[in-house]
Amino acid sequence: MTTAYPDSRPRALTVSELNHQAKQLLEASFMQVWVEGEISGFARPSSGHWYFSLKDKKCQIRCAMFRGANQRIRTLPKEGDQIRIRGKVTLYENRGDFQIIVEHLEPAGLGPLQQAFDALKMKLQAEGLFDPARKKPLPATPRHIGVVTSPTGAAIHDILTVLARRCPAIPVTLYPTAVQGQAATADIVQAIERAQRHNVADVLIIGRGGGSLEDLWCFNEEAVARAIAACSIPTVSAVGHEVDVTIADFVADLRAPTPSAAAEKISPDQQDWLRRLNDQQLRLAQSARRQLQRLQTQLSHLTARLRDPRRELQEKAQRMDELDLRLNRVITQKLEQYGVRTEHLERRLAAQSPQQTLVRASEQVALLRRRLDSAVQQNLRQNRERLQHSAQSLHLVSPLATLERGYAIVRDEHGRIIRRAGELSQGQSISARLGRGSVVAEVTGVHEDDDKMIKINH
Repeated sequence: MTTAYPDSRPRALTVSELNHQAKQLLEASFMQVWVEGEISGFARPSSGHWYFSLKDKKCQIRCAMFRGANQRIRTLPKEGDQIRIRGKVTLYENRGDFQIIVEHLEPAGLGPLQQAFDALKMKLQAEGLFDPARKKPLPATPRHIGVVTSPTGAAIHDILTVLARRCPAIPVTLYPTAVQGQAATADIVQAIERAQRHNVADVLIIGRGGGSLEDLWCFNEEAVARAIAACSIPTVSAVGHEVDVTIADFVADLRAPTPSAAAEKISPDQQDWLRRLNDQQLRLAQSARRQLQRLQTQLSHLTARLRDPRRELQEKAQRMDELDLRLNRVITQKLEQYGVRTEHLERRLAAQSPQQTLVRASEQVALLRRRLDSAVQQNLRQNRERLQHSAQSLHLVSPLATLERGYAIVRDEHGRIIRRAGELSQGQSISARLGRGSVVAEVTGVHEDDDKMIKINH
């Protein structure tokens, strides 16, 4: 006998679907955790992977540490060891087991490396190497970036990827070095010194990708710390993941949580540059339009204040007539004065009647008359020449002279001056002032092209 279920019953998940959803939920909720406990059930199969449980007094959790991660562990853990692990919480879907995938493992409590780290940190801090006042500012827009890291590691790839996205125009120089192992300390110091001698980078990234405390230990060495502190180039420490902290982070001018973050911090975003450039272009165009409007307003005011050149010529001509009349009056007065004086001398001469004196006086009078006539004529010529020169100068700057050379002033039926063909339309009546006279015409065609042609009937 079968039981009928209504069509509205909820859909049942398969076991695989449930385990998969639980795994996704766990991994999204716990990105990375540190857990401390005691090793139990440690297993090391031929694959090289490690499997064990981590327990405390009440609970336990399964752990798996794959060969790629456990190869960095120098001391093989054993049953009952108290350890600290860093890893990701997940679910082994095949069995539905809640577990941790271990990325890093270290003894619980302060091991020898941690003690050495704390001792060096206190020593350098007492010397002032961590003092914010001694840290050099980084350039807002670096012209050249130097990178001290391994040429084959993930760090250089991450840095170049970020720089190519944000600002590919900035050149990058790699100063290759080992970043792990006994030779790494000396290599890093030499790479920093090479960057200073090269003297092209104005900011220096020093770092590597993530790893265990042992892997990152070269960045906790005193020689590396002092090389970074003495570096003349502003430095950025970018060692490991965000949770990793090294002595280099404290000594450097800036600490970045990852190599990618270091590239983000020191490089400008080209999209921001483009946006600022567009804003500058917009403001420049607006400023140019305002300036043009202001100049057009000034031109309109000056045009309104411009006096008719004919009035200027008439006033100048009137002024010249006045001066000519005044000059003639002065000459006449002078002539009359000289005549009176001559008559006076003649009377004195007649009264005294010295013949020789009379002859000399007559000659002197004739000479004075000639000089007077010459001076008067010369004065008249000079005044006429100045008058002609002034008239010519006024004529040269007069719009009438421009019109006489073949130009015309075109006005529409409202009397507005036309400067562009586009201001007219077919059939519109216009007037044109010529050098002599004016004409009235009708527009038969407007061509606002390079020649600015207007067809008219008159």
